[in-house]
Amino acid sequence: MYPFSKSFQALIQYHSRQEAVEAFGSLHGRNIYDGCCQLDIQYSNLSELQVHYNNDRSRDFTNPSLPTEQRPRASQQGYLDPANLYAFQQAGASYAQMGRVAMIAAAFGGTLPHGVTGTNERCTLIVSNLNTDKIDEDKLFNLFSLYGNIVRIKILRNKPDHALVEMADGLQAELAVHYLKGSILFGKKLEVNYSKYPNITPAPDAHDYLNSSINRFNSNVVKNYRHCCSPTKMIHISALPQDISEEAILNHVSEHGTVLNTKLFEVNGKRQALILFKSEEEATEALVSKHASTLEGNTIRISFSQMQSI
Repeated sequence: MYPFSKSFQALIQYHSRQEAVEAFGSLHGRNIYDGCCQLDIQYSNLSELQVHYNNDRSRDFTNPSLPTEQRPRASQQGYLDPANLYAFQQAGASYAQMGRVAMIAAAFGGTLPHGVTGTNERCTLIVSNLNTDKIDEDKLFNLFSLYGNIVRIKILRNKPDHALVEMADGLQAELAVHYLKGSILFGKKLEVNYSKYPNITPAPDAHDYLNSSINRFNSNVVKNYRHCCSPTKMIHISALPQDISEEAILNHVSEHGTVLNTKLFEVNGKRQALILFKSEEEATEALVSKHASTLEGNTIRISFSQMQSI
């Protein structure tokens, strides 16, 4: 352990590479204490640690007989002087990819969803069979942002029932294909495939969402992956006003279909709601139309719920 840039950092060596990957997936982004001290974990390029003392700054758990005495020079072997900090800060590319996959697998309960490999590197998707009378870039954003951060979206002028959707990385794109292919949106069965284009070139007809505050994966990343699923009949609404009524919520979403049941509740003092529609298509329409809309002064957030009933 050592102080660096107003914080403490530590190097930890596991017995095996797999153990390190599992620890990364379970702990990256977690808080040490409730609401603070979030762990930021990276893979080090150092292949092995050299520890010469067992004390409050370093410890070799395989060699309890090491002395506790500490040499006076801060740059002694066994510690990192500034010249060696670079190795700790730089994560190997292959390890980083493994770490991201492990983190997402941990969010899904230890393994990736069946059919998701985690090896796809293509970030841009081609979405076809869109309802040209009702679809726009923001509605596509509201749907595809359930599975990762959106970079850009472009509806093709020569094929208005086609759109390109560029996601932040290949794994998020793979999740979108996995969960959305064949879904019904505005009466049309979506075709979602990987595009031959690596990215969407910035242009006036391409909507840019790279720095959008409503991208869902800017924070609570593990939690967002945990909630990834195919469209369901039930939507979850959060960021509601504290004094919101059930009637106001229904008035906001009921135009999109038949509401069978509702539940208004609080989690950690924050107002939330569950809305059960008659069909998945109706719930999907409500989500794409009303996510990030304003309700009594609040910008609400909508996602699919995996609950079967209220």
